[in-house]
Amino acid sequence: MYYPEDLVEEIRQRNDIVDVVSEHVKLKRTGNNHMGLCPFHNEKSPSFSVSGQKQMYHCFGCGVGGNVFTFVMEYENYSFVEALKYLAERVNIALPEQEYSEEAKKKKDLKGQLLEINRQAAKYFFYQLKSERGTIAYEYLTNRKLSDETISKFGLGYSNKYSNDLYQYLKQLGYSDEILKQSGLVSIDETKGAYDKFWNRVMFPIMDVNNRVIGFGGRVMGEGEPKYLNSPETLLFDKSRNLYGLNVARTSRKHNMLICEGYMDVIALHQAGFTNAVASLGTAFTGLQANLLKRYTSEVLLTYDSDGAGTKAALRAIPILKEAGLSTKVINMKPYKDPDEFIKALGADEFQKRIDEAQNSFYFEIEVLERDYDLNDPEQKTKFFNDVAKKLLVFTEEIERNNYIEAMDRKYHVGFDNLRKLVNHYGATLVPTQTVIKKVQERSNKRVTAEDSMKQASKLLLTWMIEDTRLFQKLNGVISEKDFDGELYQTVARMLFQQYKEQGQVIPAKIINQFESKEEQSEVASLFSTTFQEEMSMLEKEKALNDLVYRIKKYSLDLRSRNVTDIEQMQSLIKEQVDLQKLHISLIDG
Repeated sequence: MYYPEDLVEEIRQRNDIVDVVSEHVKLKRTGNNHMGLCPFHNEKSPSFSVSGQKQMYHCFGCGVGGNVFTFVMEYENYSFVEALKYLAERVNIALPEQEYSEEAKKKKDLKGQLLEINRQAAKYFFYQLKSERGTIAYEYLTNRKLSDETISKFGLGYSNKYSNDLYQYLKQLGYSDEILKQSGLVSIDETKGAYDKFWNRVMFPIMDVNNRVIGFGGRVMGEGEPKYLNSPETLLFDKSRNLYGLNVARTSRKHNMLICEGYMDVIALHQAGFTNAVASLGTAFTGLQANLLKRYTSEVLLTYDSDGAGTKAALRAIPILKEAGLSTKVINMKPYKDPDEFIKALGADEFQKRIDEAQNSFYFEIEVLERDYDLNDPEQKTKFFNDVAKKLLVFTEEIERNNYIEAMDRKYHVGFDNLRKLVNHYGATLVPTQTVIKKVQERSNKRVTAEDSMKQASKLLLTWMIEDTRLFQKLNGVISEKDFDGELYQTVARMLFQQYKEQGQVIPAKIINQFESKEEQSEVASLFSTTFQEEMSMLEKEKALNDLVYRIKKYSLDLRSRNVTDIEQMQSLIKEQVDLQKLHISLIDG
């Protein structure tokens, strides 16, 4: 469905963002903006800013941001069209009914088609579960103590025993063999013909954070291998970048996240009230998944199976989570294997106690390490303490490392000074390597710092320009979009300059609308949301502005001069550099 840009803009203008956000978030006026607790992450101090002037929001805590469409999409898990319809209805604007033409249908992008195929497949599996064919699967789920409400909440279904059943259904909807093959739901073989990826399995739709079905997991009914089967990698589905249940868990108001091994563990925990549970998708936990979790929490609790495989999985995940900056604890579920078994046996209250008693991840690692040694044997005991000392090197801050050395001394009576000397000994053996690494890091940090500094300066100038439109005239001929560092910054600057030239004003919310993804919209919103000291005299502001423009312009000229090969370009750059030394922008003369 296509809606004219003018209509979209009218709907945006008629829906004041402060009014819309206030229906969901308690806001308090602070200066020119409104502040409240961010609805997209847990926080105790308000960092969620809504600007009526700019018609946009930005969270200084988690970084989300955008205009009124972005907010509704993010808060309600709506698509853009759904958000548009919601906001149109809110202000009594009738949207035109329009059907896709055959040509438009053909032009729909591949990703959109695959999302629709997955949605249709999920609906079909759910229907099958509730039909007579799905009795075996439905009984399996109810025997696992799942309620109808939970089954519906997670969209559980059944792929029946006929191996081309889904294929025939999707063909009836008009999808070609080629696109069905790309969906990962159907295999097409010259000998066997077309057959379903999943059959005779309980089906678990896998959704992204926007509640769109991107893949499936299936548990076989009866005998058969593999017991659990996931969708293959597709344009939509990347196991390393997604977590099962995150679409629900991300809206939980709990301050941490529970990571499980399987679908049933997640579902059982949610049914028991632990709505912050997620699971990796049949693969080892990845750094991409850790970074995904970091958007929503700062603390992770591991609830992996208590068997050997679960322990190994936890040991692999801990350093990955720490690397992402996440605090990590481990829940002890013994004598039960997993959260599902535990809750069925002892109930939610007892599981909450285990959460409250969750073990520091380093203590867990040492506890597992201890199992490999006989501490009654002096030689074995010495080897154990040597391995503990090596592990303690992970703590780079001296005070933190000493705290853990002290904790190990309390538990094993090794002697604080003895263990510290051992740690320092192993640390010293790494000095040459660490020195090289440090030098590389220092050089890298200098580059990063320079780049980050320019990005911050660019954000500050862009924010300043939309809050004081006089700057467009004062900076005319001094700075242009090409002086901003990075494609996004240049694109936004170009839009701003063009908007002011054509309309004599700037509308940040309208610019945000030009970007499709919510990630880009958040980043653009951040460009317009930089805070700077307001309590400045006019002279102080003038000096600050000149310093800011000088830094941005000089950085731009330096970068361009490195790649110039043409003599005329070189002469032009030299002239700009000379003019820059004479730069003075006055704010006092109006």
